[in-house]
Amino acid sequence: MITPWKFRGLFLLCAGMICLGVGEAAMAKPPSILSVRAESRQVGLYEKFELRIDLDATFTNPFDPEQIDLMAEFTASSGKKYEIWGFYNPSDWAALWMVRFSPNEIGDWRYVVTVKDSEGSASSRVGNFAAADAAHHGFVTIAANGRYLKHDDGTSFYGVGLWYNDSYALLNQGRITEAGLDDLAKRGANFISFFPTPLETMGSGLGRYDENRCARLDQLFEWCERRDIHISWNIWFHSNISMAVWGGGNARYRNNPYKLVSSARDFFGSGEAWEYQEKLYRYMIARWGYSRVLFLWFVVDEINGTEGWTEGDHAVAEEWSRKVDSFFNQHDPYGRPTTGTQSGGIGQWWPEGYKIFDIAAREIYEAQGHPMPKSGKLGPDDESPLQFSYRNYATQTRNLWNGFDKPAMIGECGWDHTYYEPGMPGYLAMYHNALWAGLANGLCATPFWWAHSDWLNDSVVTSQMLYFSQFVSDIDFANLDFQPAEIAAGGCDAWAMKSEKLIHGWVVNPRTTVANESFTISGLPDGPYEVRLYRTWRGLYLDRQTIECRDGRLSCTIPELKTTGGHALHIGNDVAFKITPAK
Repeated sequence: MITPWKFRGLFLLCAGMICLGVGEAAMAKPPSILSVRAESRQVGLYEKFELRIDLDATFTNPFDPEQIDLMAEFTASSGKKYEIWGFYNPSDWAALWMVRFSPNEIGDWRYVVTVKDSEGSASSRVGNFAAADAAHHGFVTIAANGRYLKHDDGTSFYGVGLWYNDSYALLNQGRITEAGLDDLAKRGANFISFFPTPLETMGSGLGRYDENRCARLDQLFEWCERRDIHISWNIWFHSNISMAVWGGGNARYRNNPYKLVSSARDFFGSGEAWEYQEKLYRYMIARWGYSRVLFLWFVVDEINGTEGWTEGDHAVAEEWSRKVDSFFNQHDPYGRPTTGTQSGGIGQWWPEGYKIFDIAAREIYEAQGHPMPKSGKLGPDDESPLQFSYRNYATQTRNLWNGFDKPAMIGECGWDHTYYEPGMPGYLAMYHNALWAGLANGLCATPFWWAHSDWLNDSVVTSQMLYFSQFVSDIDFANLDFQPAEIAAGGCDAWAMKSEKLIHGWVVNPRTTVANESFTISGLPDGPYEVRLYRTWRGLYLDRQTIECRDGRLSCTIPELKTTGGHALHIGNDVAFKITPAK
């Protein structure tokens, strides 16, 4: 029963609430930009230009662009315009907002910052800065030949690297170190691939990003920029969207805040989950999209290791893949390519996925159904595990080349899902052979070996990466029209890629050596050619030789290197080569 005094109190309370609402409405005002501070008035071409912004606006979640939308329009001297999203970064109490941009033209640039919230919009005064010439080649995109990668300035980018996962949770904590990056750079690496710890946590909540983790990513990008080491960023590692498919550390969805809006099974098709993803991808592009070292959006790693694939509808998972690919293709201002994979078993051939993403990426884990020798005790006439191994890489790479008119990668491989265990004789040779078989069959990067760690480094991160890097460094992949060449090598295996100006390839015989073996390339114009044989295990070229091509066939005999002056001098089990028309 409501007594008169209770009714009077309730009336006064409601009246007060109404008055408060009217007062708040009366006090509402459009946003204002209080200051825009440039970190520098001049930056190098393809280097970070950063704005610190202080603003006053109405919002409850600073990460939600539906509540507060910050951006800057940059205009080059040529008149070309770029609209760059801003982002919240509370690392400076006086300016909590930032915009990051990398100029891709020399000269004067102008910019205007705008902000929108529920009450209106505001713009800053026009600012300016200058972009000076620098030694950087620019962002990595797909070359005009559709098979390889290039920088903005037209120079080729052939990826040499492997997975190097950080497993970080806080700033200054993680497995990637500056010393580790220095060592990789010294050994010829120009990229690493990693999956990040998710930026959204149960603590931050969906649509809010852990700033410790964001700061760690800032640190990793800066480290890689100093060393010119590129980054393949795996956005969705299968474990983070799997509840139980492979168990253990491969099932982390229970700690993923997306579980609050979708089951793991329905993740790919959930409209609510997608709304949060779009905002996450926007934040990633806004905060780290400026960086010239980010070369690949690795959208999903091993999609078949998730309930969304194993229990859900494959068509829904593939439509999600198209949506993510489309988002980055549409919104990345620098046009970096995308890729995605299934796991590395022989049955995980994913033609629909290879069609969806910009780069067709196949994984290879040889012990998961790929052809392997039957016996673990080998005699002179038994099957060679090394031969099985490099033939797997050659076959899968050539299948990608023949089936899809786009660049090809082996997105994950190695580890211990192989015939040889890391550290045992043969493991290094298997890695070595994978590099060269992939190159000779058209890969645009080295196979992404899993993964940089103390357990593997002595077996993988060796001089082999450096010798391989030296060989590919002067091949103009982006500007030559390579196609598979017709090559025969007697009792050896051999593959090659040819263009009008250069043929490169690899000959291997794991049972003995390639000494005194011959290889013949067919389908070439007659005339003299310069042949350079490359000792892959030593990183050395043999003396140049000129060989005549007759009737479209060029034949070369690989020399036998003999012990000289008491020193070993042997060609080994394989040799790479470069052949050019003689001038």
